[in-house]
Amino acid sequence: MSMQKSIPKKILLAILSCLGWFALITQLYLNVSSHQVSVPESVTRYFSYFTLLTNLMVAAYCTVLWLAPGSRMGAFFSRTQTATAITVYITIVALIYNIVLRSLWQPQGLQKVLDQLLHTIIPVLFILYWCVFVKKHTLQWNNFLPWLWYPFIYLVFILIRGAFSGFYPYPFIHAGEIGMQQTLINAGGIAILFMVMSLAFIGIGKLWSRRK
Repeated sequence: MSMQKSIPKKILLAILSCLGWFALITQLYLNVSSHQVSVPESVTRYFSYFTLLTNLMVAAYCTVLWLAPGSRMGAFFSRTQTATAITVYITIVALIYNIVLRSLWQPQGLQKVLDQLLHTIIPVLFILYWCVFVKKHTLQWNNFLPWLWYPFIYLVFILIRGAFSGFYPYPFIHAGEIGMQQTLINAGGIAILFMVMSLAFIGIGKLWSRRK
């Protein structure tokens, strides 16, 4: 990669890293300091949100490629398939929140800032990073299949934990309120969204590579 392209890439990775860790650490502090539940339960609930787990993935990706691109983790994150999978995940975070969940609460103050960072600003910047800096010529249509493991394992974890604790992070998978049948129907719809978005990014990547 030329020096002219490397410098903006590093800058964007640095910005995403700083924004990501600021938002994640501050959100953890707000969760714990709210004293609504015990500290262990607050931490467990924190890691029960797909939004926070996915933003953690983005922050780790950007930090490694910013500070240690030559490391073993750097080699893994540098793969086109890895970057595209994470782009799909963070795009779905933004879509579901801004279309379905945003109207359900009105955060104020610092929480509102974090809300914007985690659900809009960081996703948009990471999509921009993928568009500009990720090589796309190696993408294949079947690449999306292993990408589905992350949301599937997440769903299984949430349903099992929710059955014991009664806590579900999102209303559309709250089996305690809407029932298991509706929860699974909603989960099936989201699974279709994951597949459609994955194929869309793969298709965009293949088209982009042909034009270049």
